[in-house]
Amino acid sequence: MKASKLTLVTLFVFLVLWAAVAGFRGAGRWLTCEDPLSKADVMFVLSGGVSYRAEEAAKLFGMGYAREVWLSRPVSPSDQLAKLGIHFLREEEYNRDILIHEGVPEGAIYILPETVVDTEQEVAEAVARMRERGKTKLIVVTSPLHTRRVRASWNRLAGSNLRLLVRAAREDPSDIDHWWRNTHDISSVVHETVGLLNVWADLPVRPRSLRNQPPSSYLRVPPASTQYCNRAAPR
Repeated sequence: MKASKLTLVTLFVFLVLWAAVAGFRGAGRWLTCEDPLSKADVMFVLSGGVSYRAEEAAKLFGMGYAREVWLSRPVSPSDQLAKLGIHFLREEEYNRDILIHEGVPEGAIYILPETVVDTEQEVAEAVARMRERGKTKLIVVTSPLHTRRVRASWNRLAGSNLRLLVRAAREDPSDIDHWWRNTHDISSVVHETVGLLNVWADLPVRPRSLRNQPPSSYLRVPPASTQYCNRAAPR
């Protein structure tokens, strides 16, 4: 009897360890949550990942998936540096130049006017501009490990009348199947996992510059019904 109990305990511990290892190894692929591509009103390049995200958007533009490309305007030290007489080229300017270099007409590029500090603000700003301009379908281009959090943020903020397709930049160097092998991917997995938990918990943790404000004061759109992506498309 004791031997049987010991065997069951050993088997249980083995299964728990196996599940933990499988979950650990699969975290990168689980965070990668893409959609099949189809034509949309506009593409939106999220900040970060210079130059991979803009290059991917330019490629999709050339394939006819959208007629406009929007760029977010991330917070930057440009104002502080300007006081010192130093010119700082903002990220959205780099992305615009990359798009133009890759064949996107300058007239098809739109830089969103509001400065953003995090993914949730980027999504909220895109939603606000879509409603303002009568757009209903958006392709968001971002990094592979960022895709699931983008989807979760969108489902919380956008409502059911706007449609999102999430696209991972193909040239992004992230190794989603072996993310534990380099510090950059480890940092990204931890960051995205914590960010997802924050979205699921209704954003209790806020950006440092906005820590004293409720999300409704800077996200600019009312919360929507929450749904979460449950599939990860292979890269």
